[in-house]
Amino acid sequence: MKISPQKIQELIDQLDPCGIPQIRSIYQARNQVTKRRKKLGIFSGSFNPMTISHVEMIDAAQYRFKLDEVLLVLAKANVDKEIFGLSLAKRLITLSYYAENRDNFSVAVSSHGRYIEKVEALKSVFPSGTEFCFIVGYDTFVRIFDYKYYADMYAELDQLFGQCRLIVANRDNHDAKAIRDFLSFPDRQVYADKIDLIGLSDFHAGVSSTDIRSRLENSQSISDLVPAEITQLVIDYYQETINQSQIQRP
Repeated sequence: MKISPQKIQELIDQLDPCGIPQIRSIYQARNQVTKRRKKLGIFSGSFNPMTISHVEMIDAAQYRFKLDEVLLVLAKANVDKEIFGLSLAKRLITLSYYAENRDNFSVAVSSHGRYIEKVEALKSVFPSGTEFCFIVGYDTFVRIFDYKYYADMYAELDQLFGQCRLIVANRDNHDAKAIRDFLSFPDRQVYADKIDLIGLSDFHAGVSSTDIRSRLENSQSISDLVPAEITQLVIDYYQETINQSQIQRP
């Protein structure tokens, strides 16, 4: 069941990035994880907008690892990216439109951006023993091992990988070999048994939300880069955003 845009914005406003990590449901799957020892696939991204590459990553992970539910998550506080393009509320609505055609897809918004904090939030709403599997691209995977996001990186990585797995997809020119090479250093190799790889075609590995926004700004078609279920909604929302921006200019 979807909720109204106004209610979505209220839920976003209630989240405190400086408080205890929390997660709020926007759309719940018909087939939810409600029992112990089930697999939850979590795709946490900016979805600005959702692309066919996101879909390909999710489908590959779900097929290979038999995920019982897939949760699409947007963070109110992103560790790297400021909010631009579509608002968080509009992005969550587009994700909900996509999810409603799939039996085991859910959508949520989290208060915090770091993965260790998202795990803490997820533990509070999913059954004990749920296996958390984060689906990530190469760029996100590398950032998880960046010192600047941690006070004590290896202590926090030990905590993170003690509670979840990573399912990593190749992106752009970074293939499976690049991922394995990155993990070859001794301080990273210790986590290798908690990291699985999935492969995307060269085409899907190169598609990005940046490409889509560029096409929208130049009134070009995005039908080959965005899931069909949300293509028109994305176009409409971006046009609204552009119109509002023009109105607000002095």
